[in-house]
Amino acid sequence: MIETDILIIGAGPTGLFTVFEAGLLKLKCHLIDALPQPGGQCSELYPKKPIYDIPGFPEVLAGDLVDNLMEQIKPFQPGFTLGERAEDIEKLEDDTFIVTTNKGTKHHANAVAIAGGLGSFEPRKPQIEGIERYEDHGVAYMIKDPETFRDKKVVIAGGGDSALDWSIFLANVAQEVTLVHRREEFRGALDSVEKVQELVTQNKINLITPAEVTDVKGNGKVEAVTITIHDEAKRFQEIQCDAFVPLFGLSPKLGPIANWGLEIEKNAIKVDNTLDYQTNIPGIYAIGDVNTYPGKLKLILCGFHEATLMSQSVYQRMNPNKKYVLKYTTVGGIDGFDGSRKEAEKAVIKKIGS
Repeated sequence: MIETDILIIGAGPTGLFTVFEAGLLKLKCHLIDALPQPGGQCSELYPKKPIYDIPGFPEVLAGDLVDNLMEQIKPFQPGFTLGERAEDIEKLEDDTFIVTTNKGTKHHANAVAIAGGLGSFEPRKPQIEGIERYEDHGVAYMIKDPETFRDKKVVIAGGGDSALDWSIFLANVAQEVTLVHRREEFRGALDSVEKVQELVTQNKINLITPAEVTDVKGNGKVEAVTITIHDEAKRFQEIQCDAFVPLFGLSPKLGPIANWGLEIEKNAIKVDNTLDYQTNIPGIYAIGDVNTYPGKLKLILCGFHEATLMSQSVYQRMNPNKKYVLKYTTVGGIDGFDGSRKEAEKAVIKKIGS
């Protein structure tokens, strides 16, 4: 039995940052993740993708963000159960919880924080006959290493942030980048849309809208795609390419968590955002992309905020008669790290003095 104060289900950025905020309150954390390494989607799907909305970082690669978070929480020595999926939960008479994984590992915690991002997921694939023949042979549904596309001709399909961001990034890596979207308007950030338009003007990106890729051709690997252009004439255009990357997002699934008696809305967990992001079951919280509430924004920085308030709530749950006084890290340092170091320094000074 693994004992901890907060059991965090999901070791993505939000789950990792929870360790830091809980550590400031002297709360011990343990994380469960079905993936074999921490980082969630940032590590598994797009470690080399640049992220632009992390405070203090004009641009940071997803993998580097995970590395920084791991370094930040190192003083608090969190535990990890990786490569296992949280399967069952039991609430005990003392209002604590036992969570068991699919491999039988049991965890006992005072509170449970579900930070599973989109849950288990798989990429949404375009309805193109025979496309599976080209998977791993030029067709990719996610980009882990952009160097794979160095000096190649790449066709990207999609209209969200991933399609826009990767088109911008690969414009300086690939020999040729073509972005295809079925609408004139994009769903991504306005700034990214403007950057794409600027690169189109500079002839660094070929933009084809409204259109969609309707066929993939090649002998054992991708050699060309057929694009259907949705204008009055409904024209067809064949483009020679080395890779086709449809970025249509992910199909999320909560998995076993959906059977825990939590209130679910549109495949997300409903929480009370007026206070602490607690679910309908006291002691179980949901933070990050996995939760929903009025005005919810699925941003990493919002997950960080939710993790902070959730940690405060768990502290009060475990210490109902103790008033917590907020300490700024600029004044108090990192309790449990800087604090212990200062105590050690005092002990050395005292020993020298004696």
